[in-house]
Amino acid sequence: MMLLTAGESYERMFGLDWQLLADSTLTLIAVFALFAIMSYFLFNPARKMLSDRKEKIRGELEDAKSNMDQAKTLKDEYEGKLKVIDKEAEVILSEARSKGLANQASIIAEAKEEAARILDRARVEAMLEKQKMSDDVKKEIINVASVMAGKVVAANIDTKVQDELIDETLKEMGESTWLR
Repeated sequence: MMLLTAGESYERMFGLDWQLLADSTLTLIAVFALFAIMSYFLFNPARKMLSDRKEKIRGELEDAKSNMDQAKTLKDEYEGKLKVIDKEAEVILSEARSKGLANQASIIAEAKEEAARILDRARVEAMLEKQKMSDDVKKEIINVASVMAGKVVAANIDTKVQDELIDETLKEMGESTWLR
């Protein structure tokens, strides 16, 4: 460390003179001018780009919100339509069931009528067959009676002979003829 005496002058490390102030002022003016120019050419376009991007994002968010609202509306509409379709399907199915039951009832009624006709026809045929059998038995009896009458006439009627002829004729015809 050096001590200075009264007669010595010393030089400063940082000398504050008019030149330094002028240089500092010009430097400051140049920095502000450069800042203004940079602001105009760099910062303003960057700010504009950021604001445009912000607006674009805001627009996309609004579009997304409106799309979501629209999708919700469509979803509600389709759910309503599905409910209506389900109700219509239920109505169609119930109508088909009722038509099926009506068809079933008519088929059963027709089958019962057909069965009744078949039974009536069978009864009529059975009665006709019974009548035919009765007629056949009567014819057989007439034939037997004629044969018997012929034998009786031929044998000169004797009661003992007549009884024998009747027994013999009955044996020839068989018991099954009389059971019909």
